[in-house]
Amino acid sequence: MSVSVEPTSVDPSPDKSAPANASGGADASARPSAGESARPSGGETPEVLRPHAEVTFAAELAALAAQDDRPRPVRWRLSPWAVATYLLGGTLPDGTVITPKYVGPRRIVEVAVTTLATDRALLLLGVPGTAKTWVSEHLAAAVSGDSTLLVQGTAGTPEEAIRYGWNYAQLLAHGPSRDALVPSPVMRAMADGMTARVEELTRVPADVQDTLITILSEKTLPIPELGQEVQAVRGFNLIATANDRDRGVNELSSALRRRFNTVVLPLPESADAEVDIVSRRVDQIGRSLDLPAVPDGVDEIRRVVTVFRELRDGVTTDGRTKLKSPSGTLSTAEAISVVTNGLALAAHFGDGVLRASDVAAGILGAVVRDPAADRVIWQEYLEAVVRERDGWMDFYRACREVSA
Repeated sequence: MSVSVEPTSVDPSPDKSAPANASGGADASARPSAGESARPSGGETPEVLRPHAEVTFAAELAALAAQDDRPRPVRWRLSPWAVATYLLGGTLPDGTVITPKYVGPRRIVEVAVTTLATDRALLLLGVPGTAKTWVSEHLAAAVSGDSTLLVQGTAGTPEEAIRYGWNYAQLLAHGPSRDALVPSPVMRAMADGMTARVEELTRVPADVQDTLITILSEKTLPIPELGQEVQAVRGFNLIATANDRDRGVNELSSALRRRFNTVVLPLPESADAEVDIVSRRVDQIGRSLDLPAVPDGVDEIRRVVTVFRELRDGVTTDGRTKLKSPSGTLSTAEAISVVTNGLALAAHFGDGVLRASDVAAGILGAVVRDPAADRVIWQEYLEAVVRERDGWMDFYRACREVSA
């Protein structure tokens, strides 16, 4: 079935009278529109496990917007300076404290924010656990006030997830029409001048990746079935994330890579910086889960970080002993997970103090991914390094107990 329509632009917003989407199994109108998240009116925070960044940090974003007197790009909620301040933290003239969302080189954040103010898309690249998704979410929240225009990349991501789909009930009943069209998050961002996000871009099949080329170069999304197109309005841009370790899976074509400005997010430069990151995130997660506060946990956090950094780098902190590195990434994100689990154990099944026995099992699970090779590496590390380190005997015993 075809239809002849003069080329024009189209509003991708779904008709609220449209029936359920046969392909998605849900009424298109039930999804929040761009700039609107699924949260109750009146400003109250819903009791969800993890609210979106624009909900969690609404007070900070509002304070920044109120005192931000610098030029803002079209449809940006904040100026580039204020966006960078939101991510890196600081104190406003009225005394409002903006908590850091990202701990790392300031220049990296400045380049990422500046990229979004140009006509080039942003690609955040790095090893797993370097806060790519976290930074992507907070950038979208600060720039557009909405971080939910998200495409999650997987090996099964279809072209429709990036372009558009169809309400097949409408399509069969009336043929191709605006009412039958189901816009993707990218299409909605183009129409509303918002920031779209694509997670794990290199996991997406190459032919699906290439649907972004026209969007990023021509700033338009053709709809050949209707003889129409959606043209991006000012304010639109796209943030994609990709892992270094996914190289060789679905490498970006040179044509697509040219449409991105690539910013590499590094691992924390020092142990102190990584301890600070883990401590901040564990505190935030603990409060969101209503876990009782566990005092004096920084010593165990430092030991977890030290173990991860030494095995990740293949050398002890003092540089005297070479080590074999296990197959896992041992990222900062995994350290946060290990400590958070230990926090829960200490609070609910311990004496309220985070101890080596609370984190030992989590470390074992993070290090030993390959039961054959990684277990040998872990045992060698315990005997050659941990056992001989002053003040670590309790940690050694706890790790030996769970490794037996």
